[in-house]
Amino acid sequence: MPITPQILQQLAQFDTPTICNVLELFEIRPFNTGYMDSRIQAVFPEFPPMVGFAVTSSFRSDTPPAGGEAYGSISQLVEQYAGLPGPPVMVFQDLDDQAVAATFGEVMCSTFQAFGSVGLITSGAGRDLLQVKALGYPVFTGGTNCSHAYCHLLHIGLPVRVGGLMVNQGELLHGDANGVTNIPTDVAVEVAEVADEFVKGEEIVMDYVKSDSEKTVAELKARYQEFLDVKKNLVQRVSRKMNV
Repeated sequence: MPITPQILQQLAQFDTPTICNVLELFEIRPFNTGYMDSRIQAVFPEFPPMVGFAVTSSFRSDTPPAGGEAYGSISQLVEQYAGLPGPPVMVFQDLDDQAVAATFGEVMCSTFQAFGSVGLITSGAGRDLLQVKALGYPVFTGGTNCSHAYCHLLHIGLPVRVGGLMVNQGELLHGDANGVTNIPTDVAVEVAEVADEFVKGEEIVMDYVKSDSEKTVAELKARYQEFLDVKKNLVQRVSRKMNV
């Protein structure tokens, strides 16, 4: 089933931890894989979830490029959008160790957004943060830096490793204040459909512990068991029974 704009909108209604929780129900990968580690942070954690398809590139700024200039490859990145099934998320691996300069700034983010990109992730740094925030454009980075130095791209469209996660061109990504995960495209539609049921299951417990009613351990146990029963039923419906 194709991942329609409606499915992407459904996925964007949920925070990234919920998406991770729901993906566990499918048992398609080990629970400690599929997401970026804490080196990648949301620069604007107040922004709503970002959902889109990866455009990958590697980046370097510590040495002059063999030819061209800092912004010469932006159009090549934008050309990659045509091959995606939905809105692009820019994903950069900074090959300098550690990052020497910013991967992005106002010019790049404005351009990417103008052509349909819904966010950017880099293992390196960013700059022009106030201007990028004003765009309403989500960015995830490993830090900040005031200069672009000798910034240039080494390749476009090949796999990159960002925050410990290998990201392939066209992979579906979901990110918010908590971090970034990928969503296997073959289960994305079901994830969107099941997420609401999972959240309602959690509310069995959350409504109780957040209420003003007198609390008892017995009732807490009963609520947790009810939630676990909901979770078990969901697993039985969607699990792919991964062989580890």
